[in-house]
Amino acid sequence: MKEHTFTMWDHGGHSVFVYRWLPDNEADVHGIVQIAHGMCETAYRYLELAEHLTASGYAVYANDHIGHGRTAASSNSLGNPGPDAFNRMARNMIEVGEIASTEFPGVPRILLGHSMGSFLTQKVMYDPGQSYDGFILSGTNGPRRLLRFGERLAVIQGMLQGAEHRSLLLNAIVFGGFNRSFRPVRTGFDWLSRDAEEVDRFIQDPLCGAICTTDFFHSFFRLLQEIHLPGCLSKIDKTKPVYLFAGHRDPVGMFGKGVLSLIQIYKDLGMERVQYKLYPDGRHEMLHEINREEVIADLIGWLQRQFSPVSLK
Repeated sequence: MKEHTFTMWDHGGHSVFVYRWLPDNEADVHGIVQIAHGMCETAYRYLELAEHLTASGYAVYANDHIGHGRTAASSNSLGNPGPDAFNRMARNMIEVGEIASTEFPGVPRILLGHSMGSFLTQKVMYDPGQSYDGFILSGTNGPRRLLRFGERLAVIQGMLQGAEHRSLLLNAIVFGGFNRSFRPVRTGFDWLSRDAEEVDRFIQDPLCGAICTTDFFHSFFRLLQEIHLPGCLSKIDKTKPVYLFAGHRDPVGMFGKGVLSLIQIYKDLGMERVQYKLYPDGRHEMLHEINREEVIADLIGWLQRQFSPVSLK
């Protein structure tokens, strides 16, 4: 596998750091997988997935979102993406995808989003400016209650303490209960994976785990409401394939219930090519779980079935 990095300048004049992973022989590329990482992490955590994908003939692109990873100007910028954060993140994802299509024209392009990246992917799915051929949602969820309450709380805290205040309160509301179903608990992030080494790697990474600002949470709660509005859902191209996978014990997906709720929404919309897999005992990061080889093999198998030359005829 060959690894390259580059900086993209978005329409707002901000620099965005992008990883590009390619097969050793670029002539082998028969598809593009673009990865949208999750909240308070970095795209480089998907290196292992990229190794498997490139070995199977896919070019892989993944940017660090604004306020994350090497896109953040400094450690003080982690978790502080600034105003209109999630609209900008979604636009940046589409812009990276356009670069990928220019570099490898004429091959299928699939957007894979994990957790926060999966909610951004749900937003991109109904964006009229996108031209992806399929979507993969990892560690995702459907509609949730109390989002409007969270949004109002973020507004109040922002008024009292400032938009750039690091909100331990909102962080606790979003993540505080995720470990409750797991015993014994070794760290505050055991809900991520059963693989202790992967959990420790996340904790020890200086680019992961930042406490986000009140403005970030305000924008996040608005995104989670927007993506499931009937007017937005109705704009999704119902013919494109969608693959969802999650751990059956993922608290983000409400232990499978939220994932199944989203699948039912898609089916009720008349979406024709929705498939999913829930992994028993799996937690939030199935791509970093103890059975990730199985998970990645299933993902690549789905890609090959959907986008092989025969399936595209």
